[in-house]
Amino acid sequence: MRLLLSKKRLASKALLYYGLTAFVGWMFGQVLLFLLLLSLGHLLWQYKHIFLLDKWLWRDRKLTPPAGDGSWQQIFDGIYFQQRRERRKRKELRTLVRRFRDGAEALPEAVVVLNEDWSIIWCNKLAQLLVGLRWPSDEGQRIDNLIRSPEFHHYLKQQNFQQPLEVMSPTSSSVMLECKMMPYGKAQFLLIVRDITQLKQLEQIRKDFVANVSHELRTPLTVLQGYLEVMDGEQQPPAAIWQKAHGVMLEQTRRMDSLVQQLLTLSRIEAAARVQFDQEVDVPAMLQLIATEAETLNRDKQHKLHFSIDTTLKVTGAPDELRSAFSNLVTNAIKYTPAGGEIEVSWQRDGQRALFTVTDNGEGIAAHHVKRLTERFYRVDQARARNTGGTGLGLSIVKHVLSRHNSQLLIFSEPGKGSSFSFALPPELVIGVQTPKKRAKFKVK
Repeated sequence: MRLLLSKKRLASKALLYYGLTAFVGWMFGQVLLFLLLLSLGHLLWQYKHIFLLDKWLWRDRKLTPPAGDGSWQQIFDGIYFQQRRERRKRKELRTLVRRFRDGAEALPEAVVVLNEDWSIIWCNKLAQLLVGLRWPSDEGQRIDNLIRSPEFHHYLKQQNFQQPLEVMSPTSSSVMLECKMMPYGKAQFLLIVRDITQLKQLEQIRKDFVANVSHELRTPLTVLQGYLEVMDGEQQPPAAIWQKAHGVMLEQTRRMDSLVQQLLTLSRIEAAARVQFDQEVDVPAMLQLIATEAETLNRDKQHKLHFSIDTTLKVTGAPDELRSAFSNLVTNAIKYTPAGGEIEVSWQRDGQRALFTVTDNGEGIAAHHVKRLTERFYRVDQARARNTGGTGLGLSIVKHVLSRHNSQLLIFSEPGKGSSFSFALPPELVIGVQTPKKRAKFKVK
């Protein structure tokens, strides 16, 4: 057990030592000399321990205290125990700070801790990626000097933080950020930044979708309304006019019906649960039916159609969805290839995968159009799409079907040299991978 220093005990010791020294000095007749020698020795003893303390605190790297005498040993021990307590507190504080930083790093948003003068105290790694901060070199820098945006400067100046601010990322002009300032503690602020680029894109897609659907339906409805308005309920129009009007109205009605059906198909695919891969799909039989349908569709275009089908290659998946994907790709090739063209449809094994390819020698597609072909209602040529009756949803349906079957649509095209649309179903969906191949080839003219 450690004894505490006592003023009374120290005073008693001093009186005892000086009293004995005075008595000895009296016996020798040199009281003052003996008292002076005792004071000098006591002073040297004090300085010795002061130097030991200074060496231990500033020059010696040992954690254990030096060996002292008397009350100085208690002082050394007291400093040592105080240091141990401080080291334990610092360790606990470092652990707490590390946990806080680990938690902040795990957040899906960028976090920047600011002082009341907007100087940076700390930021997580995501803030360095989204905002372009550099840690720790940007510590103490003002955030408005690093995010050079007039809107952000105005946001800080107004100090109206009830609504978040949307600004472009300083690191990329294609990234949109949402900034929200939250006061906390004493004169401190927490800046939370998140990437809302995808949300903005989805919002724009939704707006475009509504606008495109409205536009697509408005045209046939306007045609139908116009013909109905010119017709008199009591008097029928001449046969020639009625025949023309009847044909146009029927064509526009079919166009609306096709649009609605494809929208319903797309919505059903998006909302459906995961495909049950245990349902067998007889793709060769399906493609033979599609070939028969293609022959009917090809009467006006007179394309040369070549179908190369592995009759043993079957898969598992959703039959209706896969049929829609196959049919859309074949139908598009027939519709958008100039008359007299050549189209090749292939369903073959590619290693352990099942590869479907539609290749044509048509006009081809420019590179800046290719990456947007699977967007809803996107068309390379609006006028040609109207003439062919296209809705702009076919490739979007194909994209969603393939995504649900763990595949993706690959498009290779070059203006003037034709196009190739292909996808490969993964091995886990292929039935009888080791079965010998039996291929059947036939032409549809």
